[in-house]
Amino acid sequence: MPAGDRSVRRPQAIAARLAGAGLLFALIAALPAKADYAVLRSGQRLHIAGWESLGDKVRLDMKGGSVTIDATELARIEPEDVFGESAKVELDVPYADQIQNSAQTYQLDPALIASVIAVESNFNSRAVSSKSALGLMQLLPGTAAQMAVRNPFDPAQNIDGGSRYLKQLLDRYGRNLTLALAAYNAGPHRVDFYRGIPPFAETHSYIDKVLVNLRSQPTLMKQFFGDSAAQNASLLPAPTGTR
Repeated sequence: MPAGDRSVRRPQAIAARLAGAGLLFALIAALPAKADYAVLRSGQRLHIAGWESLGDKVRLDMKGGSVTIDATELARIEPEDVFGESAKVELDVPYADQIQNSAQTYQLDPALIASVIAVESNFNSRAVSSKSALGLMQLLPGTAAQMAVRNPFDPAQNIDGGSRYLKQLLDRYGRNLTLALAAYNAGPHRVDFYRGIPPFAETHSYIDKVLVNLRSQPTLMKQFFGDSAAQNASLLPAPTGTR
């Protein structure tokens, strides 16, 4: 094989070598115009143009450069189509590229991430709340640390950490969006304590503000939240207390 042919290999050409390293892959025949996603064991997804096995290392080729990681860090390669239409939604908001990247990484609707940012900080990357929540998605210091966000004022890190946290909450509450948003605002311990949305006016107002943009997109709501879309879009019970 000519040396130039070894620089970037398509997934189907080296699947056997990577499988020999004990990795699992979801591979389909690659089309020249499409890219793939490298899914890391940490849960992060990287948009890649190609990759190559280097023994106990794997080189991932991406737009603007490449990165080499330990083979054990790579869980699988997924075709771009696995993310469906949510990865193709165009946003006309600040930090659209970072939002799209996180939406693809955590399989979230980018409009949801954008709506959370709008309510949390109005797209102010330097925002600091009275409770010390930081940055675009208003991460508390403890949450930022848990999400491996070193600099909460860095837009890319903050959006990635906030999206990762939101994804964890959606998974925790069976993809019930209202409960996930309630937990994002008031904390999952309060949602668990009240066995539902806490009776705080701030939390109820927060959920309504986030959902207001999504209620105008019922197709997206149903596509990404299934049969719970109608429940998530319904009116919330009136709050009976304050935080």
